[in-house]
Amino acid sequence: MKLSEWARKQGITYVTAFNWFKKGQLPVKAIQTQTGTILIQEDSPPVEEKTVIYGRVSSHNKKQDLERQITRCSDFCNVNGWTIDRVFKEVASGMNDNRRELMRMFNYKPTRIVVENKDRLTRFGFDYLAYFLKNSGCNIVVMNGSEEKQEDLMNDLISIITSFCCRIYGSRGREKVKEIKQIIKC
Repeated sequence: MKLSEWARKQGITYVTAFNWFKKGQLPVKAIQTQTGTILIQEDSPPVEEKTVIYGRVSSHNKKQDLERQITRCSDFCNVNGWTIDRVFKEVASGMNDNRRELMRMFNYKPTRIVVENKDRLTRFGFDYLAYFLKNSGCNIVVMNGSEEKQEDLMNDLISIITSFCCRIYGSRGREKVKEIKQIIKC
C-alpha cells in the first residue's frame, strides 16, 4: 500500500508519515521504489526499535573522552525521545577492522545507531556502511556531521600516516623481542 493511503488509515497527514520515513521512525516496514514511491508492507507487524550508542576512542589515555562521548550521545537520545537499549564502548583504532564491540553491536541488530562523529564508527567507508545498514533496516544518526569535506580529508590523511607509523614502530618492537628470545635460548 502507498504511504499516503497508510497515513490516511492511521489518521495522520502524509507529510508527517513522510517525515517519519525519512527519519526511519515509521512503526511499519517501508521501502522506496526507484521511482520514489514509498510502499508500506501491509502484513508487517510494528518494527521494534532498538537504539544503541557507539563510542570509541583510539587509546586508553583518552578513556575520559569516551565517557563524555557516551554522555553527550545519551543526552541527544533523551532530547529526541529515544529509549537507549544498549551502549557499546570501545578503545581501538578506527582503522582496525577487527573491533569486538563493533561486531557485537552489529550482531545485536539495532534499528538506530547513534554516534557523536562519523569517524567514531569508522575512518573510511562510512557512506558504504551507512548504505548497507539502511538497507538492513538500521539508520546511523551522527550528532556532529561535518560540513567540510576538506577537513574530513585532512583528518583521514593524518589518521593514515599515524596508523602506519604505529605499525612500523610496533613491528620493530616485535623484532627486538624475537632477537632477545633467541639470545636467551642460546
